[in-house]
Amino acid sequence: MKRIIIPLLIAAFLWFFMFSPWTSGIFNFWTTMSFSAIVLMNMAFALRPQWWIEDVKFDWKNIAGGVGLAVVLWGVFWLGDKASAWLFDFARPQVELIYGMKTGENPWLLSILLLILIGPAEEIFWRGYVQNALSKRWSPNVGFIVTTLVYALVHIWSFNFMLVMAALVVGAIWGLAYRLYPQKLGALIVSHAVWDVAVFVVFPI
Repeated sequence: MKRIIIPLLIAAFLWFFMFSPWTSGIFNFWTTMSFSAIVLMNMAFALRPQWWIEDVKFDWKNIAGGVGLAVVLWGVFWLGDKASAWLFDFARPQVELIYGMKTGENPWLLSILLLILIGPAEEIFWRGYVQNALSKRWSPNVGFIVTTLVYALVHIWSFNFMLVMAALVVGAIWGLAYRLYPQKLGALIVSHAVWDVAVFVVFPI
C-alpha cells in the first residue's frame, strides 16, 4: 500500500506548493508545474514500468477518440461556465483567477508544455498508475472513485471552488473512461493534452 500512499503524498505536497497562498509565489507557477509533471511521470515509470506496453496505443483510433473526447469536454465546460455564472456570483471571478495564471507567459511555450509534458504526465500518473494500482488492490469501481476524489482534492489548496470542481469533473470523465476502457490510456493522454491546450490557451472559456 505504501507504493500508492507515498506517491499520492508527494503529489499532494507538489500541488500544495503550487497552489497554496503561502507557497505559490516562491517560484514561477509553470516552472513548478513542469517540475511536478516530471516527478509524477517518473514515479509512474519507476513503479509501473510496464504501463507503456499494457495500456498505450497511439493508432489513429485512439488519437481521434482522444481529440473527440477533448472536444466534448470543452463543450461540457462551456455549458458549465454559463450555468455556474448564472447560479453563483463568485464563479466567473474564480475562473478569471485561473486564467490569470497565464498572464505574461508566452502562449506558444505554454501550449508546448501542456501538450507534450503536463497533460500527458498527469494522465500517466493519475490514471495509468494510481487508478490502475487502486483498481487492482481493491476493485475497478473503488479505484475509479478514490482516484477521482483525490485528484480533485489535491487542488483544494488553491481555495478556488471552480478549480476544484473542474478537476472533479474532468477527473470523473477521464477516470470513468479508464474504468471502462483501461487499454485506452493512449486516447486519454491525447484527450488530456489537447483539452489543456484548448481550454487554457487556444479557446479559453
